[in-house]
Amino acid sequence: MTLTLYGGLRSRASMPRWYLAEKGIPYNWRLLDMQAGEHRQEAFLAINPFGKVPALEDTGAQDPLGKPLHLFESGAILLYLADRYGEEFTSPEQRALAEQWVLFANATLATALFVESAREREFPRLMAALDQRLADGHPLIGAAWGVADCAVNAHLAYLPVFFPQLDLSPYPAVQATIEATRARPAYQAAMATD
Repeated sequence: MTLTLYGGLRSRASMPRWYLAEKGIPYNWRLLDMQAGEHRQEAFLAINPFGKVPALEDTGAQDPLGKPLHLFESGAILLYLADRYGEEFTSPEQRALAEQWVLFANATLATALFVESAREREFPRLMAALDQRLADGHPLIGAAWGVADCAVNAHLAYLPVFFPQLDLSPYPAVQATIEATRARPAYQAAMATD
């Protein structure tokens, strides 16, 4: 089995990189030169025809045509890693809860953060609800850190980087989560080259 994760600087590849680091899953990191258009070259388009990062190649798994498995979209990559290598799911209900949080992070939360009009409308409401949910300091699902925490907390940790002007003081649990996330050794290791 060989996992290869493809990404660019300051891309969503940081989320699966963090997950892989936390779980101690071996992989190869392939940093693409996005400025030079490496993600638009034929070799990478064979892995992700949309020319976007992140993308994952797993030579230990096969697609329906018998070729190595290729995945794109950070959420799909995270869920696959959690299912196949992180062994996080013991029931359909557990997987559904993880999917719920990963989809929330990549669709709802990301939109509230990075789309200015949505940020004005949605950000305070989402942060208030997340602050309540995170107040107990427990993982989002079960007793151990997992894929749901990776997806949500990675987006939250982007806040001070991309939006240092945002006042997070009304959300002390969100602030504590950001600080705890940024202090994790695996997070630091995964972000060190981004």
